[in-house]
Amino acid sequence: MASVFSAPTRNLDIVTLHEILRLRQDVFVVEQGCAYGDIDGRDLEPGTVQFWAGEGSVDATLRLLREPDGTERIGRVVTAARARGTGLGAQLMEAALAETRSPVVVLGAQAHLEQWYGRFGFVRSGEDYMEDTIPHVPMTRTR
Repeated sequence: MASVFSAPTRNLDIVTLHEILRLRQDVFVVEQGCAYGDIDGRDLEPGTVQFWAGEGSVDATLRLLREPDGTERIGRVVTAARARGTGLGAQLMEAALAETRSPVVVLGAQAHLEQWYGRFGFVRSGEDYMEDTIPHVPMTRTR
């Protein structure tokens, strides 16, 4: 089982931050062919926490954002091709959800992963939409 780590973005060492951003670029921009602004400023917002897992490398990552209305948002959920199917994504989701304070957590799921996010209590909360040429679905988890 890989180790899971978390820290506010501002507290990350430069190597870990580089590896997180590189993984997001490798999968979302290169593998999925989506030219988009991954470095959107939200990583540096107060309250943003990065989660990552791996054995000596960043093999999976996600970020937890705190929205102005009090909800929390999980995003940039990604696992390296070499680590898919190992449960790292699930470990990160469980770790992030354990850190949430809000009774409402939202995310925008790639549509083909709707059932996967459903395992963590997320349910569809709106109509499908396109984001960077990929079908997405809004999802919400309420406790």
